[in-house]
Amino acid sequence: MQWAQLFVTILVSVLGSSGFWAVVEARRKKDTAERRLLVGLAHDRITWLGVKYIERGYITQDEYENLNDYLYKPYHDGGGNGSAERVMEAVRKLPFRQKGTEK
Repeated sequence: MQWAQLFVTILVSVLGSSGFWAVVEARRKKDTAERRLLVGLAHDRITWLGVKYIERGYITQDEYENLNDYLYKPYHDGGGNGSAERVMEAVRKLPFRQKGTEK
């Protein structure tokens, strides 16, 4: 019974501590900044690659899988949208060809 009282006392002290909540808040802000940075980097890469493929007029299967599966899907799931989504819509309309194949 004494152990339970001691445990509850320690738990209440930690949860009531302003230092504990400061650490929690700092962690939340850091995660948000990191997420925004990753979304921004993915956006940049998606639009840059997508425009290059659109200008070229075709995309290879490997290029599409890399762009869609490893960049766009996580970007979209992470809250990204907007111009990268428009670029991906145009990329999805491109014909698939083998690299080095003429138009």
